[in-house]
Amino acid sequence: DIITFVNFFQILYCYVENQAPANAQIVHSGAACNVKDDNISERIYTIKEGDTLVLQCIVKGHPRPQVRWTKTAGSASDKFQETSIYNETLRIEGIQRVQGGRYYCKADNGVGVAAIKSIRVDVQYLDTPVLTVHQTISDVRGSYYQEKTVFLRCTVNSNPPARFIWKRGNTLIEQSKDNGVDIYEPLYTQGETKVLKLKNLRPKDFADYTCQVSVRNVCNIEDKSVTFRLTNATSPPMIRLSVNDTVVVDPGQDVIITCEVTAGFPPPTVTWSRYPGPLPLSAQVRGPTLILRAVTPADAGFYNCSAVNNVGNPARKNINLVVRTMSNLTFQITPDSNKDSESIQMGRDLKLSCHVDATPQDKVNYTWYKNGAPVFNSESLILLRSDPDMAPGTSSLEIVDMKFRDLATYSCVANFPGSRVPELRVDVNISQNSVSPAILSVPKGGQVVSVREGGNAELVCLVDGKPPPPILWSRVEKDLLMPSGKPIVETPDGRLRLRNVSRDMMGAYRCQTAPYNGLNIRRREAQVQLSVQYPPVLDPVFQDVRSRNSQMVTLRCTVLRSNPPRLTDIRWFRNGDFIRMPMPDLKETPELKFKLEPTNNGTYECRVSNNAGTSTCTFNVSAQPYNAEFYFDTPNPVRILKGNNYSYNLQWTQKDPEATDRIIGYWISVWKVRQHVLPSKEPEKGVLLSYTISDLRIPLSYEVRLAPVTTYSRGDYISRTIQYSEPYTYPRSSDHVCGFEDDRICGFSQDRSDVFDWTRQNHLTQNPKRSANTGPETDRSGTKEGYYMYIEASRPRVQGDKARLLSPLFNVTSVRGPKGSGRVPYCVSFYYHMKGKHIGTLNVLLRVRSIASVDSVVWTKSGHQGVDWKKAFFDISPSGPFQIVFEGIRGPSFEGDIAIDDVSITLGKCKQENTVASAGKTGKLEYDFLREVKLREIHGRIWKYFFFPS
Repeated sequence: DIITFVNFFQILYCYVENQAPANAQIVHSGAACNVKDDNISERIYTIKEGDTLVLQCIVKGHPRPQVRWTKTAGSASDKFQETSIYNETLRIEGIQRVQGGRYYCKADNGVGVAAIKSIRVDVQYLDTPVLTVHQTISDVRGSYYQEKTVFLRCTVNSNPPARFIWKRGNTLIEQSKDNGVDIYEPLYTQGETKVLKLKNLRPKDFADYTCQVSVRNVCNIEDKSVTFRLTNATSPPMIRLSVNDTVVVDPGQDVIITCEVTAGFPPPTVTWSRYPGPLPLSAQVRGPTLILRAVTPADAGFYNCSAVNNVGNPARKNINLVVRTMSNLTFQITPDSNKDSESIQMGRDLKLSCHVDATPQDKVNYTWYKNGAPVFNSESLILLRSDPDMAPGTSSLEIVDMKFRDLATYSCVANFPGSRVPELRVDVNISQNSVSPAILSVPKGGQVVSVREGGNAELVCLVDGKPPPPILWSRVEKDLLMPSGKPIVETPDGRLRLRNVSRDMMGAYRCQTAPYNGLNIRRREAQVQLSVQYPPVLDPVFQDVRSRNSQMVTLRCTVLRSNPPRLTDIRWFRNGDFIRMPMPDLKETPELKFKLEPTNNGTYECRVSNNAGTSTCTFNVSAQPYNAEFYFDTPNPVRILKGNNYSYNLQWTQKDPEATDRIIGYWISVWKVRQHVLPSKEPEKGVLLSYTISDLRIPLSYEVRLAPVTTYSRGDYISRTIQYSEPYTYPRSSDHVCGFEDDRICGFSQDRSDVFDWTRQNHLTQNPKRSANTGPETDRSGTKEGYYMYIEASRPRVQGDKARLLSPLFNVTSVRGPKGSGRVPYCVSFYYHMKGKHIGTLNVLLRVRSIASVDSVVWTKSGHQGVDWKKAFFDISPSGPFQIVFEGIRGPSFEGDIAIDDVSITLGKCKQENTVASAGKTGKLEYDFLREVKLREIHGRIWKYFFFPS
């Protein structure tokens, strides 16, 4: 019998028996300028600023992994940033330079260790350069002459580093050809900077100078330039303001400030700014003049005038604009502080204090009146413009050795002299009956206020005193804020009103007398407890309970917390109907036990009540089996040679098959195909089940629905779509050689159990800083565009680290060997490159898959093998499904890169040939043939399925 095809790559997937751990690979699309791997096996994705970044995390494993993208800052970032995106595709529109950095794709399905892959995104950009001119003048040899030196400083931000070119007019300036110039890079500058120094100016130095920057057209970024004309009149800017440094105005006034340029060539450009915040929306800038119409207190701040002409340093001047305001005039009455008194007494001192919140505070004028007449300093009345014992800006009137004549009405008037801001006035009546200490109390029954969650509450502290001070409310616990978000809330009548009360507002509240608008004595305070009532908090809110029929089921509804804590009722319901049962103990956890039968499947509710309301635990109880889970790594559909049909190997696992009655089969429904039952042995958790769906028509797609079946019930259907795509087979003329030209590397994969990975690269993607004297310069055929696989021996690799590359799985169980033999021979052929004084070992292992995988070394080579590619080939006769493993072992140091290329695994024994083949020593005819093969590999799609000739 002659076997023409071997179902392509289906053999790679159908051999899986258990759950597979997650595996991840990052692929890219969008506007990448370049994608390459550096010397530590990290992929670098280069993109132009403003383009769209698209990264996709291709994951494998079962159950299907969850994907999470995270990012750490790159070299272009100002600070550490992290974003988390739970999606397989990461898309960033208009990427900016600060979004460069290392992006991680993490795939986790709860089996084994999560798979993590990273890719470094390098955002390329080139800003327009900034050219500034600086001059120095120094005396030389007394006063005979002066030396004038000019520095042209060109600064630009770019990635990668920019190249600078200086021109005088259209002529390139070269330092070696002009002794009058010096070009250098200064230290300690932001961005990239080149300085052109013109020493002892000459007449020809007065010209147009151009600084041109280039990133050598990376990402198609064009060169940028800036030009400056240097003349004998070139000078830095100077300015002066039309007003003083500080301007104080009344609200509603117009403010006009002119920033006059007094010197500078080229003519400077004048700009206005404000700190903090931007210029007001009403601001008008007319050349050097700033106009503010009808200013308000919000317009106050520092206004900055800057004049720039790129010569020397910018000229800057600031104006502090102050808008007069006055508000919140308060007073205090301080009895004789030396006697520690809390009441007014004859023969003792008394102080009246007055304070207003004003801007500017030091410009407020206070005037005191007694019964309407101005008060002047005397032996018994002392005026203090700024009381040192009070808050800044407080005025006091001290009454010494108080007499009956001092009982009167005192008035404090605050104003700004000559201002249109209205004055503020407060009157304080001092008499034997008008002033008494405050008494603070909580009304009877008001120490604890109870309210249901979502309702309104009022906390009350009664104050009695003359004059009555305001009441300040705060939380007793220091770290807690008031419901308004402020630490303290003032109420004039001592009543704190709370709306839409929530349970986090529950706790103790403190009320206390304010230190103003009353006697300045020891504060009075009290506490009120707010109790918020809410229905019981239960666990679980919802639970899906699966069980076998005729088994006892126990449902528990745990009360986590409740206010009030005393429960009033517990009731159980099934499908909305009340279950009659003895009243449960209200102090114990509600519990319901019953034997599950086909007749009592359904929704169970436990309703738990207190005086604040009712909460519910919901249980969905059934003997229905859990849903099956499709194995999403199943390969593409396989075409049947006869007719226009194809087949599909459907694979799935069963979630917790032991939780319910024994699963006896599966209902399967294929669109356009009749529904029927698949018989099945009892499934095991995580073990793959499979069924081949045949007689599917090309090119139609089908929806497949699958549901587990037990003796008493059927589970819910899950569905997936089967879509046919024509597989690609590699041309016979290539002799099935894998040159690793496609990033799918012919179905080869990295071994997850090794220390590090093999890397795919060619001459164009090599790291320019890679280690010299090791590794190949080109691929096996001598082309710089051709790819190969290699191990990087540089740090962080250490001696003995292993990297393993696995071939696809070859299924040989259905193939007969030559007459008299039970095994089929295969020829393994490849090229290797082992140049360097620290080369380790290259092993080729045969991994035979059976009950347990067995590895055996079938070829090995160690140490330096010369500068050329060499060919190796040998025969194998595996006893079952097999893989070829390329194992690279790192040597004692970094000059130990090992590479392989043009791997071939073909049916039949190897043909005898010269084992040494070097691209550099191949004859022209053979070289042309090899080059043609390599070009086919570069421009075609490389191995997706293996093709085995007879």
